[in-house]
Amino acid sequence: MAEEETELSEEQRKEIAKWFLLNAPAGEIQYVAKDLKSVLNDDDVYNEAVSEAFPVYNKSHMICLEMPGRFGDVLVTSYGELPSPYIEEYRCALDIEMSKYVGEAYPKGFCSVYCTNGKDVEGPGSDFELVVVISAARLSPQNFCNGSWRSIWNIEFKDDIQILELKGKLQVGAHYFEEGNVQLDARHECKDSTLFQSPDDSAVSIATIIRHHETEYLASLEASYLNLPDTTFKDLRRKLPVTRTLFPWHNTSQFSLTREISKELGIGK
Repeated sequence: MAEEETELSEEQRKEIAKWFLLNAPAGEIQYVAKDLKSVLNDDDVYNEAVSEAFPVYNKSHMICLEMPGRFGDVLVTSYGELPSPYIEEYRCALDIEMSKYVGEAYPKGFCSVYCTNGKDVEGPGSDFELVVVISAARLSPQNFCNGSWRSIWNIEFKDDIQILELKGKLQVGAHYFEEGNVQLDARHECKDSTLFQSPDDSAVSIATIIRHHETEYLASLEASYLNLPDTTFKDLRRKLPVTRTLFPWHNTSQFSLTREISKELGIGK
């Protein structure tokens, strides 16, 4: 006598349904879902399976969505996920402060703030990390010059010691090509820290620190440019002889090495 078949639980049926959904070929998950709905004949199990599988499927396939108003397309990936509400408070507050700073400091600058570690932290008691990315460019090929500014700031929120640690990487590039070809590729790294405070207060402190370091670095670059004629470029020039007499390039015939050698060797006599 054949054993009676064991009926699957709702959880088991949901997991099986999810497996079929997650393994659907590209662009066909909606058709698989339609067939599963008729096979399951259970709206509760179906809705749970679909609500859990669709987000995972869309992110794994990195589907592209067209935004309303045709403002461009958006990729659906895990990298663009918003963190928990607790982390989002800090991320959003910092995004607002950094947008103010970049708008003032860079005429054509853009910035974004991402959560790179601790997205699932639901409240105080755990560490997390935010990253600020700043990019600005000034392109003027008609005037023979282009330039860009890029900076990345990693901010570690250390809950146990109530400290925020900042690590910045700054990079400046410039190219001048009018009657020549001069390029600049300057890089700088810096560190700083501040107290772990409320989202708004932390955002203000972080923005102030970033403003200070970037302004200071830009000032140091400008100072270096001003000193170039008297330092670096001067060292590249030909040194004067001990007599401190300039070489008469306009009348080099009087220093003809060939003539002097010929005279000494008696050639041409």
